Amino acid sequence: MEANNFIEEIINGELAEGKVETVHTRFPPEPNGYLHIGHAKSLCLNFGTAEKYGGLCNLFFDDTNPSKEKTEFVDAIKADIEWLGFKWYEVHYASDFFDVIYEKAVKLIKDGKAFVCDLSAEEISATRGTLTEPGKESPYRNRSVEENLALFEDMRAGKFADGAKVLRAKIDMASPNINMRDPVIYRVLRATHHRTGDKWCIYPMYDFAHPICDSMQGITHSLCTLEFEDHRPLYNWVVENTGVEHKPRQIEFARLNITNTVMSKRYLKKLVEDGSVTGWDDPRMPTLTGLRSRGVPAEALKNFCEAIGIAKANSEIEVGYFEHFIRDYLNAHAERAMAVENPIKVEITNFPDAEENEDFEINPNDESAGKRQITMGREIYIEGDDFSLDPPPKYFRLRVGGYVRLKNAYIIKCEEAVSGKDGEVEKLLCTYVPESKSGNDTSGIKVKGVIHWVNAKNAVDCEIRKYDYLLRDAEYSGQDFSERLNTDSVHSFFGKAEPYLAEVSEGTSFQLMRKGYYKKKTENGKLVLSEIVSLKDGYKPQGK
Repeated sequence: MEANNFIEEIINGELAEGKVETVHTRFPPEPNGYLHIGHAKSLCLNFGTAEKYGGLCNLFFDDTNPSKEKTEFVDAIKADIEWLGFKWYEVHYASDFFDVIYEKAVKLIKDGKAFVCDLSAEEISATRGTLTEPGKESPYRNRSVEENLALFEDMRAGKFADGAKVLRAKIDMASPNINMRDPVIYRVLRATHHRTGDKWCIYPMYDFAHPICDSMQGITHSLCTLEFEDHRPLYNWVVENTGVEHKPRQIEFARLNITNTVMSKRYLKKLVEDGSVTGWDDPRMPTLTGLRSRGVPAEALKNFCEAIGIAKANSEIEVGYFEHFIRDYLNAHAERAMAVENPIKVEITNFPDAEENEDFEINPNDESAGKRQITMGREIYIEGDDFSLDPPPKYFRLRVGGYVRLKNAYIIKCEEAVSGKDGEVEKLLCTYVPESKSGNDTSGIKVKGVIHWVNAKNAVDCEIRKYDYLLRDAEYSGQDFSERLNTDSVHSFFGKAEPYLAEVSEGTSFQLMRKGYYKKKTENGKLVLSEIVSLKDGYKPQGK
């Protein structure tokens, strides 16, 4: 099978050599928060690799840190995966294997490869050494097997305070890889687990549980981000020394980083807790539930992940590149509609009393979509920014004495601007050119401006909601998170929309003509047109 990345090259080689028969991957989130766009790359890689090779992919929850984990996050992660259209083979939790992991720790003690240590976390860190200096052995390293077994059993029985003792693997304090310098593999932690309750007061560390759980599930390829590359020797050590029958292989790839985007669960949690956003599903959030709430199509996210590829070195992708894939998908699939922001009423004084139906192309990129009818009458609304009393040079929209074409309708000329008591324009008096109908224009009048509009008689009130990035800029040295936070990232405007937008299903996505891509929402009985992405696109993948 043709390989698209270095991971597939490895798999192809193993399949050819007969080392692997069925590719079996797993997506391993910790249920301590909601998935964000950074997780989407790993999610698509693990599920996509299994699909390509006709293999299996498990959903595996790393729930070894009960103080931060919730069933709420488990449910949210499952919903995100289903939204992206992936199906897991089996669902497993690290907690499914706590008894086995404990037994493997006992085996290490019996084999003289693990010991109970009384040093505090600070003391262990101080004796770990540096990249150029070896660490110092713990004074408890040479306890007898019998003493270590008894102490470890006492740890499990809850006889020691949190942090009083840990179980460490006995490897090599002079190893050039600091992760191999007698790492902690179990700690005392009194916290109610979301699945096992208070059965356990000791919990395995991720680096110890991870390879054992992979083995117990029959995982062939444990795909991890690059920060785990230095942990791979420990992963392999655990596999080789705990007596597991199945031996998985860990492979690392570059994680996804995007400009102007919060890519940390810890910071995302802070945004939720301090009220900077309305919740994990706030449309400004880069969580998958936030992207779904915003109206980002799942296929656009998957196309983006496929396009950026799988690399061995970390890099940063500009957020505009992601937005391109959203536009690209919606441009092909979203219906067109019209809504005007900060509307100005226009009276077309010579228009017939009877309303007229105009053909409106549903999607010019999809011939099968056909057309629908919109109505036009003597009074319409246009966008506030589409008229100027004092227009700048090369202004091709409406001005007094000037012409403009109404989208899918006629050319109109502004004869007079009527101002209210406050001096603001409250109405425009215009005439239309009957011979200028779109698709059958015999007027001979050439205009450069085309503007959108809605019929005043049946227009519905709406809120047009726009979003900016949560982070004002890319990260600069010396800035902390709070300095980069954009505190003015939501903007709301009064608008008028064609009635079709109020009639369609909740959550329908549209291209609002000349404005951008929006999602239809209803809040407290009010129509809200919520921005998905703007129309502007400066990014074009090769071949486009």
